[in-house]
Amino acid sequence: MPCMREESTTPDKAAVRPGLAVLGVFRHRNYRLFFSGQLVSVMGSWMQTVAQAWLVYSMTHSPFLLGLTTFCAQVTVFFLAPFGGMVADRVDRRRMVQITQAAAMVQAALLAGLTLGGVVQVWEIIALAFGLGFINAFDMPTRQAMLLDMVGPKDLRHAIALNSMMFNLARVVGPSLAGALIAIVGEGVCFAVNAVSFTAVLVSLFLMRLPALVGRKHEAPLREIAEGYRFSLRHNQIRVSLMLVAVTSCFGAAYLSLLPAFVRDILHGGAADYGILMTGVGGGAFVGAYGLSLIHERWLALAPVVSAAAFGIGLMLFSLAPSLWVAILCMAPAAMFLMITGGTTNTIVQIAAGERFRGRVISHYTQCFMGMMPWGALMFGAMAGIFGIRESVAWGGSVVLAAATIAWLMRRDEKWQFDRSASTD
Repeated sequence: MPCMREESTTPDKAAVRPGLAVLGVFRHRNYRLFFSGQLVSVMGSWMQTVAQAWLVYSMTHSPFLLGLTTFCAQVTVFFLAPFGGMVADRVDRRRMVQITQAAAMVQAALLAGLTLGGVVQVWEIIALAFGLGFINAFDMPTRQAMLLDMVGPKDLRHAIALNSMMFNLARVVGPSLAGALIAIVGEGVCFAVNAVSFTAVLVSLFLMRLPALVGRKHEAPLREIAEGYRFSLRHNQIRVSLMLVAVTSCFGAAYLSLLPAFVRDILHGGAADYGILMTGVGGGAFVGAYGLSLIHERWLALAPVVSAAAFGIGLMLFSLAPSLWVAILCMAPAAMFLMITGGTTNTIVQIAAGERFRGRVISHYTQCFMGMMPWGALMFGAMAGIFGIRESVAWGGSVVLAAATIAWLMRRDEKWQFDRSASTD
């Protein structure tokens, strides 16, 4: 398809105001299409996530199988994301995302058909969850790499902030809709709605017009993957940022897996209290996503270190919470700082990587942030059974704080100023 010229990227008055800068991203036609399609699709994905967990537990009453389903859905990202990043650097990204989103639609449709037909088995749910993880391992690095193609370097941080706000808005709305539909018509309808929701993102991708990927000579796939790792390890900003986000995800973000047990066994609450706490977490993450858009570029390299340290402290305070409302007061800011840590790291690695390595370096970010969560969930579950829930959360927060301190020491002799030098490689 012919490449159409993007609208002018000259900021208007609204775009340069601190509180409204994030909205300036919508002047990019491609991003408007992307955002609208993703908003519908992500809500559907959250509906499927909630319905799938509810269905597995209803069928088995096994916390182990519930955890196994989540683990299978996420762990493939850890192992296969580098291959997804390599592919993202070699192919037409828009077309690749069309393929992965269509595959996710088929996965949801299969799950809906089996459930509505009354023949679904637990092993089939787990297998389909594993298949979706395989799809996401290629979809996530490609979709993230395509973001810079849509908005350019100057608006990238605002686009990431808007994406994060959209994700957290969907995290509130999607589960609420899923809960109502499960009670009225069952889990199968939630899966069917998710399958249909992919139509929105596929249409938006079809209407986009992106510049063609600059041609370059390709080497053997494994050699390109190794080359990507060498680049990330040699680049100090990328290396430190990825190390910090990996530790934060594994030892900190995985606290979410313990929240049901924390509410029930520590706070002596019920399902409604768990919902309230999760709403507080989502609200804090939403505020953090908006705060990401307000961080000036001169503080971009420093922001992940400070926010990770604050997140670790927040987890340690949360572990001591004597009541639900104190827990919310601790968790909402912690979720906000976790969102800032992930968003600023995403921005740093995308811009620092440059066009040649962008897909592969983003896959390293995906591997560190999303791929480390299932390992952390397994670790937290084991530690909670041995040492206790409060102690496990507090220990995780202290490890995150220590990692932030190490990241500070690794960068203390440098100027805390973002280096774009690699973006031209």
